[in-house]
Amino acid sequence: MTIRAFGEEERFFVKNLDLIDINASPFFHCFAANEWLIERLGVLTAVVLSSSALCMVLLPPGTFSSGGWICWNGIVLWSLIKHVPCFFHSKPVYSSKPHYLCRKAQQKDMHIPSEAPEVIEANCPPTNWPIVGKVEIQDLKIRYRPDAPIVLRGITCTFEGGHKIGIVGRTGSEKSTLIGALFRLVEPAGGKIVIDEIDISTLGLHDLRSRFGIIPQDPTLFNGTLRYNLDPLGQHTDQEIWEVLGKCQLGEVVQEKEAGLDLMVVQDGSNWSMGQRKLFCLGRALLRRSKILVLDEATASIDNATNLILQRTIRIEFADCIVITVAHRIPTVMDSTMVLAIGDEYDEPLKLTKRENSLFGQLVKEYWSHYQSAESH
Repeated sequence: MTIRAFGEEERFFVKNLDLIDINASPFFHCFAANEWLIERLGVLTAVVLSSSALCMVLLPPGTFSSGGWICWNGIVLWSLIKHVPCFFHSKPVYSSKPHYLCRKAQQKDMHIPSEAPEVIEANCPPTNWPIVGKVEIQDLKIRYRPDAPIVLRGITCTFEGGHKIGIVGRTGSEKSTLIGALFRLVEPAGGKIVIDEIDISTLGLHDLRSRFGIIPQDPTLFNGTLRYNLDPLGQHTDQEIWEVLGKCQLGEVVQEKEAGLDLMVVQDGSNWSMGQRKLFCLGRALLRRSKILVLDEATASIDNATNLILQRTIRIEFADCIVITVAHRIPTVMDSTMVLAIGDEYDEPLKLTKRENSLFGQLVKEYWSHYQSAESH
């Protein structure tokens, strides 16, 4: 990531190939020497055996016994093997590093296609986009590579602005892949996503991603001050940051520290608990005030108290925004306006639970059966 950030891919790529050549050179010469030796040993062995056979034919009968001839040839061949053990008693070196001998394949693998441009001047969205936050998913198909199978098969639904959308499904049903398509971490193999009448595939990545808020499953904090982590671009005042910390129930915790907003955060935020890191991500979203907020397994790995703070704050502060929640916990999405169960089910939660053979209904039943089983034990 550091190399890509500084645009030094080509220099490191060329340097890597040079080092591979240097490393592969002795293997190549050792392999060539073994092949040279094999060829000459084969010729020498053929000469010895041919000469012995010729002598057996030309010399008078009874000169040597058959056992003597066998012993003589065995001694000659054993002498050859004994004095050249490098081939017969060593592993062929060319088989241990086969990828070194395939630079063409390595060059093909290392040239990874770049993402779309950060900004497309001809297609910049309005400064207040999205206004409503209406998300239209039209026959969306996703595959990870051009030659890979399709993992999302033609999803079609509409997330109305201001609604709370829950996305559920069994493990491996590609729930997070749908969120990745929304942020264009993976490009559609078919169909499109339209937000407030704008096809997101026509926008620059910065123009698109900067308009969304997200609380990920694995919250990320950077090495720096607390102020920098909440407001990396320096667009907000200290008063606004303190207000957000208060809403996230983190104000008192930070005030207890002498450094305040200048409190240092170590790499990955390991000096804060998982729940606090999730709340810091919530603070970023509150400062950004996006019309679209995405919760990707945001309630995973946190205690019930933190989960209640998270849910209550989102319910109050993002009341007029569209909130898209990907969740394993069924209660997390039960108060959603609409639920999308990956498997072509999209409706109100109550209607889905009553529908016969509904995937969402099965997930609800399984959850409550596991919950009741755990309670009984």
